[in-house]
Amino acid sequence: MPDLRELYQEIILDHNRSPRNFRKIEEANRFAEGFNPLCGDHYYIYAVVEDGVLTDVSFDGAGCAISKASASLMTETLRGKTVEEADAVIAGYRGMVLGESGAAEHKDQLGKLVVFSEVGNYPTRVKCAILAWHTLHAALHQEQDTVTTE
Repeated sequence: MPDLRELYQEIILDHNRSPRNFRKIEEANRFAEGFNPLCGDHYYIYAVVEDGVLTDVSFDGAGCAISKASASLMTETLRGKTVEEADAVIAGYRGMVLGESGAAEHKDQLGKLVVFSEVGNYPTRVKCAILAWHTLHAALHQEQDTVTTE
């Protein structure tokens, strides 16, 4: 079994080369824009929420390998969840990446996202790893301002 650092590299490379759900959803009823001025990551998150369930989610834009892989995995993980479930996963992921106390209790619901716990070893990359997640949260709650990591 590969160690977490090797797995982290494999997942980042795979999702950067072949991002899942990298497209605009024309019929999206939730939308938000996110920008990381530190490294230039700039994404648009599209979502379809029907009866409180996130039935489709995607992203478009440009950014570094970590931000793109994070957004790609986010879309895979959250599709089909209720808004409340998505909020819980977003909070758990954010806590894990930031190394907040109590975040370990969410690891079981994060599945393969736990590889991003390694991002904390690279502090300049933390904002890259959480940009799409903050942006999706804004979209789900119909916040109008551009999400920024600053």
